[in-house]
Amino acid sequence: MAAQVLRVGLIGAGANTRLRHIPGLRSLPNVEIVAVCNRRASSTQAVAREYGIPRTYEHWEQVVADPDIDAIVIGTWPYLHCPITLRALDAGKHVLTEARLSLNAAEAHRMWAAARQHPQLVTQVVPSPFGLKGHDVMRELIEGGYLGQLREVYVTGLNGALADPAAPLSWRQDAALSGYNMLTLGIVHETLLRWVPPPVRVLAQVHAFIPSRIDPESGVRRAVGTPDSVQVLAILEGGARAVYQFSGVTPFGQSMGIRLYGSEGCLYYDLAADRIWGASQRRGAKPGVELEEIPIPPERARGWRVEAEFVEAIRTGRPVELTPFSAAVAYMEFTEAVARSAQTGRPIELPLREFAEASPAEDG
Repeated sequence: MAAQVLRVGLIGAGANTRLRHIPGLRSLPNVEIVAVCNRRASSTQAVAREYGIPRTYEHWEQVVADPDIDAIVIGTWPYLHCPITLRALDAGKHVLTEARLSLNAAEAHRMWAAARQHPQLVTQVVPSPFGLKGHDVMRELIEGGYLGQLREVYVTGLNGALADPAAPLSWRQDAALSGYNMLTLGIVHETLLRWVPPPVRVLAQVHAFIPSRIDPESGVRRAVGTPDSVQVLAILEGGARAVYQFSGVTPFGQSMGIRLYGSEGCLYYDLAADRIWGASQRRGAKPGVELEEIPIPPERARGWRVEAEFVEAIRTGRPVELTPFSAAVAYMEFTEAVARSAQTGRPIELPLREFAEASPAEDG
């Protein structure tokens, strides 16, 4: 396969596809982007002209049905991820889909089941970019006992992206388009799962401080479909306790980070600055001292290579590390559990009961 040309079709060519996927794919040898279908015919033609893509289609089904296409890159909003993935796998095409994986856990499990039915095809979700740079350093520290026994986890994602009440309704606030996905909860939780055990129980509350906005499509004021404030208490496998605090309506004092507290030490990953701080008794630190920055050596710093990993997996059969469908199913179950808990006021156990027999495991 390495010597053959890999022909890729794009379904959805929004900001991330233009920023990441198109340049990433075009930088690889023997990879050609041969077709594109965007939300509107005018934008499809514009993308094709800008990037020299030879074929354009009005409907995504036409891209999937094209026998000359080997792989599909899905850059649409979440509401289309499941139907396109299922159709593409049935058509014998590899799939790279934008995050978030799906609208809900049921769709996520359908996608994962379809992927397992087609083991010869590569299925990958665009991973959370947060924490990539220092991922290897964090893993080495944790696996080396830097923290001791994990006890407390604090996850924050506070920003002002939704603070302006006059801003129009975003697709991210439309439940029909984004499902249970809310703020950056799922994408940061995905990062967390790279370093700690998964949650087994969540209790959550959510709120929309700005409950309605103008829909730019219709000009009509509509109720927002997703919250702009989220708080979660969780118990992780093994007994550690976790607290999540997310908001899109905090214009000052913004932060995004993960703090891990153990019996022997503490690690803080500043996700906004890509810097790691820590202290550990196993490294000679005394309790109560200030955290010190832990360098991320340039040779150990990871960068964005999603498209390269996707193509390598197709050509060599190497398993996808970041992010297989199994990991994406896990964060979709967590996100839905948060929504269910907020709706009912009750704690929700994970994995979700109806999917317990198909709980995510590492893809092989």
